[in-house]
Amino acid sequence: MILKAYSKEYSLNNTITIENFNKEYLKQDNIVAAIFNNNLRELTYELKADGIIKLLDFKSHDGKKIYMRSLSFLFIRACKDLYPNNQINIEHAISKGLYCEINGITLLKEDVDKIKERMNFYVKEDFKIIKKTCDKQDAIKEFERLNNYKKAEILKYKKEDKVTMYEINGLIDYFYGYMVPSTSYLKTFDLQLCDDGVVIIGPNKNDFNKIADYKYLPKLSYVFRETEKWAKIMNVRNVSDLNKIIENNKYSDLIRTVEALHEKKISEIADMIDNHEHEKRLILIAGPSSSGKTSFSHRLATQLKVNGLDPVSISLDNYFVNREDTPLDEFGKYDFESIYSIDLELFNTHLQKLLKGEEIELPVFNFKNGKREYNNNFLKVSETQPIIIEGIHGLNEMLTESIPHNKKFKIYVSALTQLNLDEHNRIQTTDLRLIRRMVRDKSFRNKTVKETIAQWKSVRRGEEKYIFPYQEEADIMFNSTLIYELSVLKKYAKPLLENVKKDEEEYIESNRLLKFLQYFVPLEDEADIPPTSILKEFIGGSRIVH
Repeated sequence: MILKAYSKEYSLNNTITIENFNKEYLKQDNIVAAIFNNNLRELTYELKADGIIKLLDFKSHDGKKIYMRSLSFLFIRACKDLYPNNQINIEHAISKGLYCEINGITLLKEDVDKIKERMNFYVKEDFKIIKKTCDKQDAIKEFERLNNYKKAEILKYKKEDKVTMYEINGLIDYFYGYMVPSTSYLKTFDLQLCDDGVVIIGPNKNDFNKIADYKYLPKLSYVFRETEKWAKIMNVRNVSDLNKIIENNKYSDLIRTVEALHEKKISEIADMIDNHEHEKRLILIAGPSSSGKTSFSHRLATQLKVNGLDPVSISLDNYFVNREDTPLDEFGKYDFESIYSIDLELFNTHLQKLLKGEEIELPVFNFKNGKREYNNNFLKVSETQPIIIEGIHGLNEMLTESIPHNKKFKIYVSALTQLNLDEHNRIQTTDLRLIRRMVRDKSFRNKTVKETIAQWKSVRRGEEKYIFPYQEEADIMFNSTLIYELSVLKKYAKPLLENVKKDEEEYIESNRLLKFLQYFVPLEDEADIPPTSILKEFIGGSRIVH
């Protein structure tokens, strides 16, 4: 057996696990998984044939997922020791951590300290995280026996006849994804009290032996609590609840209610702006990729008109510096997401003139030749007209530094799903946005799924650098997620993902998303989705964008 790793070849006579191969030959620290012949593999995977292997640590995209998933299981195990009769919920990601709750308990600092102490006990004693494979029906019966009906229900939608479960010290659970081999791998973590629950914090991405920076985000936390409240109103707390509604043809009322909630929230935001009268002249809208910012901007403009205002919109894209002046990223490529890719001086000069009642000539950026052009497009606004500006840098004061703070109203738009597979398997908001983007890219930008996935890492780096640090600067946050949308997106995304071949670099991510989407019953009937819905921006048929 010939194994290739990092430009070297290793000849072995016997099978060996990836974990032992690393210990005996590669000797790399803080490894949590590997890619073997373009397949993601656990460290317990046995190498039996020739192949190419690449080890993954916490810095990698998949490595981080595996570490945090394993850490979640360790947290659940510790909590079950201390609170055996209470349900543990892994809710959502926040501030580089995972927010969790224990049903029936408002946690105090002493509770968090006890959980952390128990987790450290498991790390020190190095309990095995045992992988078990059984028939799907047997797994369903086992979870029903344990009164875990939500987990039993979601497994019914799993296509494969076999189910992989994991065990720590007698506690058996099912997780959507791989684990590390034992608890000693999970030495770097912390717990922080947050609202009624606790946040699990993993390692710093640049130094595995240090804890990641954690900062309480009150506005973002409020949005998640609000979204959870909406989910309760509609009796949809997990994917199984949603699937039953679709299977029983009760989805029409759900769609109308969700869309009405969006419209009500947008109307409330318009009222907030109107209540400030002439004080708030700039409406700055920002958010990460595929959050539905464009649809939101159009719908907000409509609601402002209902309130008697006459907003105008300015596109930041037209204020790009000429291509040769665009800053470069760490890889030597044009960094179009840098704030310095915008001509800040010109943009601020134009804003100052507009607010003084002066006329400006709007530039138009020619993306073909990378130059700003002028086509006699003049703009002048009255002292009562708000100016809507949509762009990723809207919350960064550098963008509008010449304008007094009291003249600005900042809105953060993102798709923050509260819907989870079950109480221990959350749905990542980044997965929802990626699926939105790949469907839109194919339909409106002539991009393949491979291209979208390949570009996604760069997009995420830009978000971490230019968007997320400023999200708490918003005056209001709008959650653009629609609780039913993944059931609609599935029929668009599934055939695109299936076209990615096994030998292509993007296969691991496409395969992961395919396995994730299998749990959703597709919603074929789109008759109740209004043409102004944010979802239409991605699947097509929107009357306000494209």
